[in-house]
Amino acid sequence: MQIYEVGGALRDELLGLPSTDRDWVVVGATPEELETRGFQPVGRDFPVFLHPVTREEYALARTERKTAPGYRGFTLHADPTVTLEEDLKRRDLTLNAMARDSNHRLIDPYGGLTDLENRTLRHVSPAFSEDPVRLLRVARFLAKLAPFDFTVAPETIALLRQMVNNGEVDALVPERILQELNKGMETANPARMFAALAEWGALKKFFPAIDPLWIHTGDLAKNAVDHAAQRQLGPPLRWAAWFSALFHGSSLQIWRPLLETWSRNLRWSKEQRQWAELSCALGPVSRHLSPQQPAQWLPILEGCDAWRRPQRFLRFLELQECLGEVLKDLQPNLSARGEAALAACQALDLPSLVRSAPTPADIPQRVHDARHAALCALPPAQRSEPFRIP
Repeated sequence: MQIYEVGGALRDELLGLPSTDRDWVVVGATPEELETRGFQPVGRDFPVFLHPVTREEYALARTERKTAPGYRGFTLHADPTVTLEEDLKRRDLTLNAMARDSNHRLIDPYGGLTDLENRTLRHVSPAFSEDPVRLLRVARFLAKLAPFDFTVAPETIALLRQMVNNGEVDALVPERILQELNKGMETANPARMFAALAEWGALKKFFPAIDPLWIHTGDLAKNAVDHAAQRQLGPPLRWAAWFSALFHGSSLQIWRPLLETWSRNLRWSKEQRQWAELSCALGPVSRHLSPQQPAQWLPILEGCDAWRRPQRFLRFLELQECLGEVLKDLQPNLSARGEAALAACQALDLPSLVRSAPTPADIPQRVHDARHAALCALPPAQRSEPFRIP
């Protein structure tokens, strides 16, 4: 039995990136042998085991054969006769098809180190096109490795476009699409992922009817999502930034049906859907609020449910400042003015207002009027000119 380190941790180490989870491949062993050594089997479809101490994943060397459309349409073959080179050949990219033995000797049968040094993403074999998840993986690798300026080999791009044109990507289930897109969204340059998917013709597969928008506001959307990443906003807010910029200038009749369709098709989380809708609906209004009329904050505060969720409102302000810097439509001191408006409303003696209401039905109007009066009492901002990036 021989054990080799493989996978992304090895690639990242060679690039000087932090290595997290390490993966291992075992050659010349059976499941029974690993279990007798204390390894714990996981899953039903793959011969993968957890190390009894480190809990890292150890997979038996295997080959696979395409038997049906989609990323699940494979028959696996794992036994002690499968070689390391055969196992590595089934992997997606050459820089992911390297291994290291117990003596720290690099094993690179498919030129991964050369491609890594040349900053090239290249498929290992024609079997690459049999798994549509690989299209998404290559796109998010471009985002992850953007600081190194990786490009995709022309022959690999041809296969990626073929996967789109022959309908292979149509077999992807929504949950897997969203999983890969979310991973790319967590990188420092998510725009590279979206640009690549658009270039290969895949973006419109995942977001139907996006083409007219992408032609006009695609660059804004890419700039917005990268700016949100630079400001270290969380993934749901990065998604909201991307959608808000993509729909910049669009009417509610355009953006709402598309958001509903994409949300349903991709099985968005509740949080992701709410942030996209909140930003698209209230973002343009908030970014244009006049500094001279602080009472205009009231419908924004109500729409954000700021009374019960003040931290969400503060995150909303941060998101809108991020968008305003990209879209160049931000009134001055947005966050400071929004925080002051929230504080003025929070300072009200609501119990007294409730007790003074003639009837329970009068309470909402009493509270609303008191909040409006508190906002009107705020001093208007001195500057009135909108923010502009030099």
